[in-house]
Amino acid sequence: MLKRSIALLLCFAAVMSVGLTACSSSNSVSSMVSSEASSASKASEESKVSDSKIKVSVTFNAMYEFVHAVGKDKVEISTIIPDGTEPHDFEPKAQDLVGLSTAQVFVYSGFGMEAWTDNAIKSANNPNLIAVEASKGAKPIKNTDPGEIKEHGQYDPHIWLSLKGAEIEVKNIKDALVKADSANKDYYEKNCSDFIAQLENLYTKYDSKFKNAKKKSFVTGHAAFGYLCRDFGLKQNSVEDVFAEGEPSAQQLVELVKFCKENKVTTIFAEEMASPDVSKTLAKEVGAKVETIYTVESGEDSKTYLERVESDLTKIDASLEG
Repeated sequence: MLKRSIALLLCFAAVMSVGLTACSSSNSVSSMVSSEASSASKASEESKVSDSKIKVSVTFNAMYEFVHAVGKDKVEISTIIPDGTEPHDFEPKAQDLVGLSTAQVFVYSGFGMEAWTDNAIKSANNPNLIAVEASKGAKPIKNTDPGEIKEHGQYDPHIWLSLKGAEIEVKNIKDALVKADSANKDYYEKNCSDFIAQLENLYTKYDSKFKNAKKKSFVTGHAAFGYLCRDFGLKQNSVEDVFAEGEPSAQQLVELVKFCKENKVTTIFAEEMASPDVSKTLAKEVGAKVETIYTVESGEDSKTYLERVESDLTKIDASLEG
C-alpha cells in the first residue's frame, strides 16, 4: 500500500512538472508574440506619423530653415543642393530630383537663384506638387555689373539675407503649407507669426545701430548682401571677381588696397567659398582683419538662420564702428 502511494505521488509530481513546463513555455511564447506585436504596432505608428507629415523638397539651406520654422514637426524636409556645394554653380542630375515626384511641396527662392527649377518641375511629372517661389511679391534689385548679370542673371537673387525679404519668403511658404495641409492652418499661421516676430525684433535691434554708425559701407568677397543693405541703408563693396577666381592681378590688388585705405576699411569679410589667401593678402596690405560671414546658402556651424544672420549683423556693425 505504501509503495502504491509513493508511486501515485511520483506520478502526480511528474504530471505537475510537465504542466508547469508547458505553462512556462506557453507564457514565453505568449510573451514573444506580445513583444513582436508591440514592435510591429510601434513601427506601424511611426510609419503613420511619417506618412502624415507633409513631404517638402527645398533647394538649399535657407529654404530649409524657413520651412522648418513654419512647419516644425509636421513637415519632412529634403534638401536638393547638398551642404558644401555652391548653389550658384549647381546643376542637378536626375537622381537629385527624384524626390520631387513624390513631394507635396517644392520650395525655391527664385530671382534666378535656381535657374533649373522650371525644367525640374516639369520633369517631376507630379500633378499634385505645390511649387512655391518664395521670393514672389518682393521687389528685386537689378544687377548692373556685367559679371553679376552673367553669373546670376537679371536680378540679385540673395533676398533671403534680408530680414524683410525673409518675412516675404516665410509668408509664401506658410501659404503653401496651408494649401497642402489645411487642417493644420492655425498651426502654420502661429509658427509663421512667431518667426516673423523674431525677424522684426532682430531688425529693430540693428536698425538703430546702423543709423548711428560712423560709416555706411563695408567690403565683402561675395556680392550677396544687397538686400540686407537695402534694409538698413548700407552699401556693400564687393571684390567678388578677385575673391572667387583665385589670385588677383597686381593692378587689381593695387585698386583694392587703394579703396580700402581711402575708406579706412578695418575688416575684410569672406565667405566659405572665398579664397582665404587672397583675403589675408588684402587684409595684410591695408592693416585689416579677415572675418568670416554667412550667406546661409549651406548649413554652417550647426547654427540656425537667425543665429547666422545676427552674427553677420554684429560683425558688420563692428566693422562700421572701426
